[in-house]
Amino acid sequence: MLTTRHPAAALSIGALLASLFLCSSGCAPRAEAAPRPVTPRGDLTAEEHSNIEVFETWKGSVVFITTSSRVMDFWTRDVMSVPRGTGSGFVWDEQGHIVTNVHVIAGAAEATVKLADGRDYPATLVGASPAHDIAVLKIAPIGKAVVPVAIGTSDDLRVGQKVFAIGNPFGLDWTLTTGIVSALDRSLDSESGSVIRHLVQTDAAINPGNSGGPLLDSAGRLIGVNTAIYSPSGASAGVGFAVPVDTVNRVVPELIAHGHYSPPTLDVEADDMLSRAVARELGVEGVAVLRGAAPFRGAHLGARNLIVPGDVILAVEGKPVTTSAQLAAMLDDYKVGDEVRLEVWEGLHHVFQLNVVELESSRVALDRAADFLMDRLRG
Repeated sequence: MLTTRHPAAALSIGALLASLFLCSSGCAPRAEAAPRPVTPRGDLTAEEHSNIEVFETWKGSVVFITTSSRVMDFWTRDVMSVPRGTGSGFVWDEQGHIVTNVHVIAGAAEATVKLADGRDYPATLVGASPAHDIAVLKIAPIGKAVVPVAIGTSDDLRVGQKVFAIGNPFGLDWTLTTGIVSALDRSLDSESGSVIRHLVQTDAAINPGNSGGPLLDSAGRLIGVNTAIYSPSGASAGVGFAVPVDTVNRVVPELIAHGHYSPPTLDVEADDMLSRAVARELGVEGVAVLRGAAPFRGAHLGARNLIVPGDVILAVEGKPVTTSAQLAAMLDDYKVGDEVRLEVWEGLHHVFQLNVVELESSRVALDRAADFLMDRLRG
């Protein structure tokens, strides 16, 4: 196809090219352009060497997790696999167990684990503890062995220590961010309604996609699993949280061995509605026992629908407790068989009026929850 140009336009373009490339006889010779000399930088600092060493040593232990869900087409009734989200994780042992967050895989039908060398493997779910936001996946690596991350401790951490986070923020694979331990022993409510205690707070940039990745100390040891950020915008605002490694090292072996985590309990059923009523009517702040085995006494109905409170647990090892979630989180610091000192208020001779319908509804909810948990344990 031929096109035509306006003669004036062609003339102006030609004149412009001539002015660019032609020089009259009076022009001075042009010097050749040369790149500027490079200034030697010298050796990297000791801190930079440390950062590089931590990343290069443990990058291979960090994985990129992608999840998908199955969706049925409304018209064709075909079931399709659609991408759902991404996150991070790390190699726990040479058997191919991968640790990540529960919320990274929640609602997914399938999960794929990508190793740092580019190998992709389908993953199966071994077990999960929503109360700790910890899940364990399993892959079957072929050929080259996987390298487990080194395990550290978290009970001896100090504010100001340097930390490293390796993960896949916003799907940008194998990213290193650095910071310090900003605070210790933080508590947050998990998506399951439980309280996650002893969290490590850090200012290392943690963004969506970092979840499930490792938080390492300057020796390259695991000290936590990155789990949450506090940010109005959803991006890093310098306040991130990690589940401490001491908790991880207690929960993960249970998940691998049994598929679930069984926390230590007092063999009581507590009820927060009853606890609030006791606090309101009698001024006793604590966790009211609804039903319990000896030596605990539960609440019961007296004459004229009066509630006779049973025991109220006020403190665990001197630390006040006011909700059943707090009580469960505090007991989680101990092992089955440990002796724990409790402060208990005995409400045997106190009565007060309470809406019996509300209490019965609460009992039904507790029974249903107990039945559901027992079914899960049997399965």
